[in-house]
Amino acid sequence: MDNKSADAFRTISEVAEDLDIPQHVLRFWETRFSQIKPLKRGGGRRYYRPDDVALLKGIRRLLYGEGYTIKGLQRILKEQGPRYVQAIGRGGEIAGGNGPASSPAAAHIAPSRVEPTPTAQPAQHPHIAAEPGFAAKALLSSLPRSAQPLVGADDLAFLKATLSELIECRRLLHSALATTATEDA
Repeated sequence: MDNKSADAFRTISEVAEDLDIPQHVLRFWETRFSQIKPLKRGGGRRYYRPDDVALLKGIRRLLYGEGYTIKGLQRILKEQGPRYVQAIGRGGEIAGGNGPASSPAAAHIAPSRVEPTPTAQPAQHPHIAAEPGFAAKALLSSLPRSAQPLVGADDLAFLKATLSELIECRRLLHSALATTATEDA
């Protein structure tokens, strides 16, 4: 994407690489956010306009960086409009400042979040280096309660069960790879 101008259209692979997310996630977001409208050409190739890319960057930041749910983000898009999310994708502030988030309607959409101090380090756990899930858990537990994403008890239980299954899958893969390596040796 280095050789293209800022106004050039991007393919789905370029956008996926730029946002560091898989292409299927972009296709899924198109089904959940009607504001994403890439041009579709022969063979189903998607071309994203610069505004689409900014919108996708804003969606990614709100979902992954700020912990919003798809439903919450759909509400933001409905009440604040896609330009607000595009501005976030271009590096704008989420709450406060002169942007749309300072309106009274946005006060309940973008709750104030306490930023962790740069000196706050996650508690060290012996498995942090070996298990990426533990690093994320340690980081979340080190944040002030108001900065943590709001997740219901049912969702939290589901996420914990999913994490346990993923860790078990990883263990099985490592075991299978080790067995294959010893057989090849």
